[in-house]
Amino acid sequence: MKRSIKITALFIFIVLLISACAPGGGSSTPDDLAGFFMGIWHGWIAPISLIVGFFNPDIRVYELHNTGWWYDFGFYIAIIGGFGGISLLRKNSKKKD
Repeated sequence: MKRSIKITALFIFIVLLISACAPGGGSSTPDDLAGFFMGIWHGWIAPISLIVGFFNPDIRVYELHNTGWWYDFGFYIAIIGGFGGISLLRKNSKKKD
């Protein structure tokens, strides 16, 4: 019983920590724009941002205050690649050979 409480508490802590850096959360302003690396981060946490956005309308999937093309590039690289998504494709193709 205690282990499940610890795991649940850890999960809630991680979700809150990740949502603190979510797009639209106030970390980027018109004077301090989100760049390439923030685009990568926002792409990685996009599924979490989507879920949190249902409950908090200030949280968005995509940061409106961004540097333009470089933010978009980082965001789409993270969406397409994810956390090791490309390596999973490589492992599947090796197994077929």
